[in-house]
Amino acid sequence: MWAEDYRHWFADLKQRVERSRQRAVANVNRELVALYWQIGRDILDRQQKQGWSAGVVDRLASDLKAAFPDMRGFSPRNLKYMRGLAHAFPQQEFVQQAVAQLPWSHVVTLLDKLDDPVQRLWYAEKSLEHGWSRSVLTM
Repeated sequence: MWAEDYRHWFADLKQRVERSRQRAVANVNRELVALYWQIGRDILDRQQKQGWSAGVVDRLASDLKAAFPDMRGFSPRNLKYMRGLAHAFPQQEFVQQAVAQLPWSHVVTLLDKLDDPVQRLWYAEKSLEHGWSRSVLTM
C-alpha cells in the first residue's frame, strides 16, 4: 500500500521540482534581459549625449571580458544587440513586457526578424504562451 502512495507522492514531487526549475530559469532570463537592456540603454545614452563613437562597443566588450572572464555574452556583436534592444524598447517599462521574459536568443531573433514593435510584442507573447523554441519562433 505504501508503494502506491509513494509513487503518487514522487510523481507530484517531480512536477513541483520541474515547475520550480522553470520559474528559476524564467527569473534568470528576466534578470539577464533587464541587465542587457540597461547596458544597451547606457551605450545609447552615451553615444547620443556624449558623442561616443561606435568604437566604444569594442572597447566595452574587451573591458567586460577582462572584468568577467568566466561570463559569456559580452562580445561586440552581443553589445550591439543590447543597444538594439534598448533602441527598439526605449522605455524602462519594457522589462514588464513579454519580451523581457524570453531567453536572450529569442529576443535576438525578434530584433533580427521584425522591425515593427507591435509584431515583436505579439510574437513574444505567443512564444511565451505556447513555449515556442527559437527555431519555431524563427519560422
